[in-house]
Amino acid sequence: MGSCIVVNADFKETRVAVLGDWGLSEIYIERKGERGIAGNIYKGRVVKILPGMEAAFVDIGLGRAGFLYVTDVFEGFEMYEDILEEEGEIESETPIIPRPKRGSPIEDLLTEGQEVMVQVAKEPLGSKGPRLTSHITLPGRYLVLMPTMTHVGVSRRIRNKEERKRLKSIVEEIRPSPMGFIVRTVSEGRGKEDLIQDMEFLVRLWESIRDKCEKTRAPALLYNDLDLLLKAIRDFFSPEITTLIIDDEGEYQRCLSFTQEYLPQLASKVQLYHGVEPIFEHYGIEEEINKALHPKVWLKSGGYIIIEETEALTAIDVNTGKFVGKKCLEDTIFRTNLEAAKEIAHQIRLRNIGGIIIIDFIDMEEEGHRRQVLETLENALKRDRYPSNIQGFTELGLVIMTRKRVKESLLKTLCGPCPYCGGRGYMKPPMVVCCEIFREIQKLSYRAKGGRITVEVHPSVAQALIEEEGDTLEELEERLRVKILVSERMELHPEQFSVVA
Repeated sequence: MGSCIVVNADFKETRVAVLGDWGLSEIYIERKGERGIAGNIYKGRVVKILPGMEAAFVDIGLGRAGFLYVTDVFEGFEMYEDILEEEGEIESETPIIPRPKRGSPIEDLLTEGQEVMVQVAKEPLGSKGPRLTSHITLPGRYLVLMPTMTHVGVSRRIRNKEERKRLKSIVEEIRPSPMGFIVRTVSEGRGKEDLIQDMEFLVRLWESIRDKCEKTRAPALLYNDLDLLLKAIRDFFSPEITTLIIDDEGEYQRCLSFTQEYLPQLASKVQLYHGVEPIFEHYGIEEEINKALHPKVWLKSGGYIIIEETEALTAIDVNTGKFVGKKCLEDTIFRTNLEAAKEIAHQIRLRNIGGIIIIDFIDMEEEGHRRQVLETLENALKRDRYPSNIQGFTELGLVIMTRKRVKESLLKTLCGPCPYCGGRGYMKPPMVVCCEIFREIQKLSYRAKGGRITVEVHPSVAQALIEEEGDTLEELEERLRVKILVSERMELHPEQFSVVA
């Protein structure tokens, strides 16, 4: 099966799955009422300046202020660098951005109460508000408009030098000065008319946003980016995709109309799913999603990797598991690491893991083997649409890499902290809780004065107290001269208890 896009749209959420040679490659989820805000443009008001952080809080009307770094006020190349990396731009000239003198304090650039036009560069993550930038980008089908820049870049994924030169010359010829553009990968082979049409649409869109900004008081939404389904068509639907299949009649018609207007050459690939079985079950996607929520991933050889996400970073551990190899230990380790490198790249993309990633490959003695494992990892990551940077092996034998973090990972999107363990992954066993109860009984026994002490516990702990620790209870009763009563309370957490004298 070639690459295809499978869409499950129901009354609660829309899910878009991208299938490739490895099965499920990417999964995107958008719930009704919880639509993402990345790419949205707002007119905001500066509510607080933080000189020590070189940043400002900006109210954009969402209840939680956005974060605007000093480098995103004028010296905004950092965000554009992300976009250029995403599109694979490798032109040699440096983009020209209006900027003040380097090192300008944030309080010299912004004042409290000032109104500014900003775009959400990154979704809110955890307790952090959205990251904002004052340099706007508007992606179209073939081009990305950058109205505050003058640079023209071409996607790195367009390999042919002559084609890169042709596309760049067309854009430089037709663009309105002084706007900048990035030529997207799907532009390869497209004619001048296609680029003109896309450019005119983006310029009109920018002018309407600017006009709305002049007439609107902050905080206000100026531009709402496309929803997940239409964004998937704009960004993912290409001639390499064999089919885009969707299970909802209404969304199918909306999808077909959008495709016929903007991508008429691909409209025949849009299909409506007629099967009785749920579409994600039919394509095996539901099972793949559930597997991606587990820390352990088995390799075909019998080895496995463990993926643990934390607040600051993600740790990935490689193990030989059941794989015993055929030649020697070094060869067994090398083959396990090679297989793991490919699977790690796939899992990072599927789980949408971003930020710092530390990979603990099994120790290899030969330098050539380490080099091949790194090359395998780098090549596998080239399929990823988000940029990553591999630092190589450290002195401790760890591989440190980073991947652009745009939104929450799949795990954090679909799961919350465990109500029992509180996200620790571990719980105190009943025997440990029993010991804590015994200490509490001794501490409060002086209040009972020959009376009784009532212990309220979860049924699992009550069973341990009565069946396994009955002798201890009797010993305490005799020594402290009290009567101990054990009461089961189903609503209590297994680690919770109450001792009343």
